[in-house]
Amino acid sequence: MADTIKITLAQLNQQVGDLAANAAAMLAVRERARDSDLIVYPELQLIGYPPEDLIMKPALIERAAAELQKLAEVTADGGPAMLVGSVFVRDGALHNGVALLEGGRIAATRFKYELPNYGTFDEKRYFMPGPLPEPVLFKGAMIGLPICEDIWQPDVCRHLAEQGAEIFICVNGSPYEIDKDVLRIDGVAKRRAIDTGIPLVYLNRVGGQDEIVFDGASFVVGPEGALWVQMPDWEESIVTTVWAKSEFGSAHRWRCDAGTVHELAEHPEDIYCAMVLALRDYVNKNRFPGVVLGLSGGIDSAICAAIAVDALGADRVWCVMLPSIYTSQESLDDAEGCARMLGVKLDTVPINPAVMGFDEMLGPVFAGKQPDTTEENIQSRIRGVTLMALSNKFGPMLVTTGNKSEMSVGYATIYGDMNGGYNPLKDAYKTTVFAVSQWRNGKRPKIGLGPDGPVMPERIITKPPSAELRPDQKDSDSLPPYDVLDAILTGLVENEKSVDQIVAEGFDRATVVRIERLLNLAEYKRRQAPPGVKLGSRNYGRDRRYPITHGFRTG
Repeated sequence: MADTIKITLAQLNQQVGDLAANAAAMLAVRERARDSDLIVYPELQLIGYPPEDLIMKPALIERAAAELQKLAEVTADGGPAMLVGSVFVRDGALHNGVALLEGGRIAATRFKYELPNYGTFDEKRYFMPGPLPEPVLFKGAMIGLPICEDIWQPDVCRHLAEQGAEIFICVNGSPYEIDKDVLRIDGVAKRRAIDTGIPLVYLNRVGGQDEIVFDGASFVVGPEGALWVQMPDWEESIVTTVWAKSEFGSAHRWRCDAGTVHELAEHPEDIYCAMVLALRDYVNKNRFPGVVLGLSGGIDSAICAAIAVDALGADRVWCVMLPSIYTSQESLDDAEGCARMLGVKLDTVPINPAVMGFDEMLGPVFAGKQPDTTEENIQSRIRGVTLMALSNKFGPMLVTTGNKSEMSVGYATIYGDMNGGYNPLKDAYKTTVFAVSQWRNGKRPKIGLGPDGPVMPERIITKPPSAELRPDQKDSDSLPPYDVLDAILTGLVENEKSVDQIVAEGFDRATVVRIERLLNLAEYKRRQAPPGVKLGSRNYGRDRRYPITHGFRTG
């Protein structure tokens, strides 16, 4: 039995499906932490999380088993043991589990018992639940190994405690959502620790994976609920914790030496960091040289440009102004000012020649018809085609700049401003866009690569939003004020409230009925929208899955 145990927590990024790269990253950590007894990695770190339908490929399962065996053999050198998340086949069933690699072999495996099947999670589609896990004896300590969802219900931890567990080590793949860090610590981990009287290690991954992003923010809590260690959010981190047995009441229990308690990003920095990291990893992991986006002089494109610079650096961001006859000088000046503040390349490509070409081409067919939103959408689509042409010719990925408020009610042009490879604002309501823009104009994010000072002229934040597709156009011509619109959408989308429930909160019935109608009509557009980072609990795509064709209305 050891007097002390050194446990290293490796809060790492991942490459879904790239087993060799993930294994190499784990071994690199092991070299850095040679004096540790045990190194812990996040849930399914060997294959990446979430693997989605990749997990249905037999070749992936076979390679995962082979790669895990190689990692196990490395531990024959007498160095640190490793706790590695991977997939396992037992009696023909596939499990999400962890393996303790020690002494050159796979010394123990434990499987996830509670399989989440809501929101972003589809684990019952892929895995079978394991039996209630038993503790693992490691260097004199009985270690319970609940996996992610296993601690969100009390059964697994209580069972492990009854079987003699002395330390909980919980590996996670827990995506970011607004306020989720508080829920993890206060609402879940502390409850399990206090309920069982057992300290709990919570290790999460960090980084973007398509539409979800992991914030890290791993921690250790004591049996009385004290926060012993708080690792940083939004960046990789490796922390070694030292455990020793000491008196606790009438018993001797394992306790962790107090470590650094990092401050986590507050609102709205956490939202901004989520957008930055998600875009960074999407661009880099898909090997794009950089990004291109249309810079209109409005707030959505300006904050997207700032996010891109903070994610990739100014030298990998290309902004393009695409003025029409309706573009104001104010917008031209604001776009130029934003580009100058961010230090990015800015080109101007007027779209009037293309607009005139479409007018001439469609004139005979449109004869006798008055101009309407058709002509406005043509302008947007010309911009979309132009930006996609630049992306195709030179290689940068096109960033989409529409926000969730617009996407909700269809105030966006399919094959126009909806074009692109990734949308940082896809799950951000317009009021959130205003909040993060105001915040970023005063502060620089902890993970940002952009400038310390303001990133856009203040006028971009304060002026009335406009698509500038017709003379003197304002968003308010077509939509309620954004604070009203977003409150109604929050009720309809995030909380699944009926029209009557929202009207009872003081909103105008005709307005709520209209917004619900627009929300349903725009579903077909959202199905064709590019991916974008999930911020809340009901993002379009992974969380909210509605039929395009249906006749149900609540008002």
